Amino acid sequence: MSLLDREVPGVVMTPDNIRSRTLPVAVNLAIAAGAFAVAAAVVFGLAIGNWVLVVVLGAAFYLVGLNVVAGRIEGRRAARDRAMKSLIYAACVLAILPLASVVWTLVSKGIGRLDADFFNTSMNNIGARDPEGGAYHAIIGTLEQVGIATLMSVPLGVLGAIYLVEYGRGKFATTVRFFVDVMTGIPSIVAGLFILSFWVLIVSPWFNNGQPRFSGFAAALALAVLMLPTIVRSTEEMLRLVPGPLREGAYALGVPQWKTILSVVLPTALPGIVTGIMLAVARAAGETAPVLLVAGGAAAINFDPFGGNQQSLSLFVYQQAGDASRYAPDRAWTAALTLVALVLILTVAAKLLARRNKLSR
Repeated sequence: MSLLDREVPGVVMTPDNIRSRTLPVAVNLAIAAGAFAVAAAVVFGLAIGNWVLVVVLGAAFYLVGLNVVAGRIEGRRAARDRAMKSLIYAACVLAILPLASVVWTLVSKGIGRLDADFFNTSMNNIGARDPEGGAYHAIIGTLEQVGIATLMSVPLGVLGAIYLVEYGRGKFATTVRFFVDVMTGIPSIVAGLFILSFWVLIVSPWFNNGQPRFSGFAAALALAVLMLPTIVRSTEEMLRLVPGPLREGAYALGVPQWKTILSVVLPTALPGIVTGIMLAVARAAGETAPVLLVAGGAAAINFDPFGGNQQSLSLFVYQQAGDASRYAPDRAWTAALTLVALVLILTVAAKLLARRNKLSR
């Protein structure tokens, strides 16, 4: 005989009695309001902090009150479950708040110079008292430098990851993987110093009558050094996630390994590979030290990445943020907003293209 079939004196086993009680929404809201009211009274009454401390204490009081009230209405187990859910929601909000704060700050402060003049002019012949001037030259430099770095690092990174996953065995593959891991953590200024000592001081004089020369291509080389380990590691992890039966099925049909990689493995892992590539692109687009060391920066527009100094958006933000002009901070914020928007547009476009692979049709 089950528990539901047993007769309890004075209790009729109906669906209303079987169903457990739940905490009403109004009571939940009342607990939250009371908790934050008490927190505000404590913080502002004792003058020990601001609204941030009110939020923290209010959340703590809310969890305590929720656990007590829910324990009386729903029982201990349901109360603990509700408290854990509240902690998870609070952690999610805390994780989103910094991102929302950054986005709000960028938009609110960067919208001041978000006009056609900012995107169509450079800083050439712009003085400290001139409100004009834009980041057209920096946008061109960023697109060229990051584009060239992507063209160099993506094929090398993807091919290196394919070797490590599909062909790499023994000490050589272990050594390659070790150096990739080491390169992942190198500071960006080290990559800039490497390109400065190798390309700018040794190689570039061969093409410039014996004189070292800064260039956007040198900055692209430094950015490629930073992008390469990220692409290799992310692509390697994505290729390892491809199920083995997909490869085995292709091999059973007599498909060569190289064709299996091209037609089965890469299309399956393509969305993850694109995500890793865009992470590397975002990092490269935001680097300042390598561009400052090997490209030098410029106030005028330079479309030639192989000749002369060239600007980038990250370097433009750095220079404008330290400029004494009262118009410089607005340019810096707008350039930062432009850089974030540019990376966002490239990421969304790459994601949309990655969906169009053979296995998803």
